[in-house]
Amino acid sequence: MTQTTDSTDFLAPARLGRLALPHHLVMAPLTRNRAAADGTPTDLMVTHYAQRASAGLIIAEGSTPNPVGQTYPDITAIHTDRHQEGWRRVTDAVRAGGGRMFLQLQHGGRVSHPATTGLTPLAPSAVPLPETIFTRGGHRPAAVPREMTADDIRATVADFAAAARRAVDAGFEGVEVHSANGMLLHQFLADNTNLRTDAYGGSVERRVRFAAEVTEAVADAIGADRVGIRISPASTVNGVREDDTGDLYAALLDRLKGLDLAYLHLVRSDPEAGWYRRIRADWPGVLIGNPDLTDLTTEAVTRAARAMLAAGADLVALGRPFLANPDLVERLRTGAPLNPVRDRYFMYVGGAAGYNDYPALDGQASPSSDSIVALEGARVA
Repeated sequence: MTQTTDSTDFLAPARLGRLALPHHLVMAPLTRNRAAADGTPTDLMVTHYAQRASAGLIIAEGSTPNPVGQTYPDITAIHTDRHQEGWRRVTDAVRAGGGRMFLQLQHGGRVSHPATTGLTPLAPSAVPLPETIFTRGGHRPAAVPREMTADDIRATVADFAAAARRAVDAGFEGVEVHSANGMLLHQFLADNTNLRTDAYGGSVERRVRFAAEVTEAVADAIGADRVGIRISPASTVNGVREDDTGDLYAALLDRLKGLDLAYLHLVRSDPEAGWYRRIRADWPGVLIGNPDLTDLTTEAVTRAARAMLAAGADLVALGRPFLANPDLVERLRTGAPLNPVRDRYFMYVGGAAGYNDYPALDGQASPSSDSIVALEGARVA
């Protein structure tokens, strides 16, 4: 008798290219402002990620490939030896716990401020963020960015490739190119932030060029099977607007599908949305769905993960559930209740509160900071 498997069983083993994953649940990248002032990962971060090593894959928070790409204070980076060594401590601790990690590469573009970086932000066009931006001195009016020259574009593409090489040297299995949520690559895609009239602006084919060139360069640097890309069709985060979402992402996918990337990651995936169905039909590779959750109960997360797989996603990325539950996989496996997410204030203020102090199930305490930090310097093959 032939056995059949439930295609929506998110706890069944999965694959991501050459990686065998214990299940289908991915920890989504979550910016939490816990890095040192220079962007180096801290002891808090070593503990945080090691606590969540049971995720099928961890996609670590957005890290800047160069100084001008920094968005807010205490954001991680990956463009110096010190950054690389700091991230190596994180990947060692996660690998010791049986986990696997990708690193998201993020350039903020106009989502930046000279009060944070000491530099004028770069963007496809001189269109400022339509809101204030947080700096170490509090919220300030957004700065007008400088339109990127051809030399700026070439240098930024090279910086992404160099950052990807550093990430692999730091122990990551691969990287995710951040082309979502109104960051630099998304600013080139969106028609209200990209007013260029050269080869990088105007038609959808030209507006996708920068994101494609970055992704191609990163794939050339470390191998396409180590590279994913994250997109957020129809998103208006950080003031972007797309008036031609369907055609825009069709053009981007046409440019990328021949690379044989590790995955395509869709932010806040809605299986009922027309653009989701079109992208799933057009994308030949692994698709990571990221459901937009309003109810963070065990039942709701389980239902959303199953629905995501039923709609054709290959893996399911979860953010806040992993933030509040270091042992999320075990809780979903046993039907145990989930911890509620702390007040939003605790997400970005630094320190262990609302970051490393979420309790695990009774009898399954999360590793302590001391025991995890003691792993630094260990090299696990």
